[in-house]
Amino acid sequence: MCGFYGKAQEGIPVYWDYLTENLYLLHPSMAGAANANQIRLTGRQQWFDVEDAPNLYTAAINGRVGEKVGLGMQLFSDENGNFSQRGVYGTFAYHLLLSRNYVDLNQLSFGVSVGVMQNTLDESSFDLTDFDPIISGGSQTDNYFNVDIGMSYYFLDFWAHATVKNVLPRSRAMFTALESTNQRRYLASAGYVFSKLNSPWSYEPSVMFQATDETQEVSIDINGKVYRKFDWGKLWGGLSYRRNLDGAQYLNSDGSVESQKSQYITPFLGVTYKRFLVGYTYTYQRNDIVLANGFHQITLGYDFGVRREPYECNCPAVNQ
Repeated sequence: MCGFYGKAQEGIPVYWDYLTENLYLLHPSMAGAANANQIRLTGRQQWFDVEDAPNLYTAAINGRVGEKVGLGMQLFSDENGNFSQRGVYGTFAYHLLLSRNYVDLNQLSFGVSVGVMQNTLDESSFDLTDFDPIISGGSQTDNYFNVDIGMSYYFLDFWAHATVKNVLPRSRAMFTALESTNQRRYLASAGYVFSKLNSPWSYEPSVMFQATDETQEVSIDINGKVYRKFDWGKLWGGLSYRRNLDGAQYLNSDGSVESQKSQYITPFLGVTYKRFLVGYTYTYQRNDIVLANGFHQITLGYDFGVRREPYECNCPAVNQ
């Protein structure tokens, strides 16, 4: 009962990377949006006590080319038992500075990512004594591509993102004809950074909605993040609560049918030291019926090639 987040997805699964200074992994419009180039590495492991549990590894780089163009690339490997997907994304973004100067931030960004992916289903360990024509006993592989599009807007301490992932309908030959060709997912988020004049502390509440087109599943993230600035960098951390707005039914031992909505609580913590970044998230599923618990993720980052002085705003995703 881990919700649709635990299923095999097309492309990189939507987790909590955006809370650990890794917005580009979700939104193509964030390629080159900051005033420095970025490298981000992530490793995520679910359910340490479950054999062949899901795991995800990503590597991403993005930066600005000239005044308005951003470029980026992502590599990922996502494994879930006998099923795995690997791929690469290339991103083009365009950034419009709407303010009259390079001090006040008022930026509108557009981005598109094209991804080439490979799905693999390893059937070598399947039981072949009971014949099934669908099971080959070998390894089935399918290659395809898809497109993500998005936009971002930053105005001083306010920000908002909107992204559509897997825009194109795609059929995967390794699955049956019953699988939908529509893998489209919608993401929308917004937040604001509050701080007092000359205070080293700042606070960032935010919210994110996501919905799948085919199944009409909807979830909401409610986030709170705190920053503490130092001469050498900053500490940051917070808490996220994710709730699936659509319930899933299950059968009790007494034969009764009940419904539960997936709920996740994710504390996260990180440090930015000069140009280096380290972040950690732990996700706990708050439901009565779960397979196992414990989702661990580590994010490593490095910023380089600073183009200009920071904007005069509390906008940590843009001011590096």
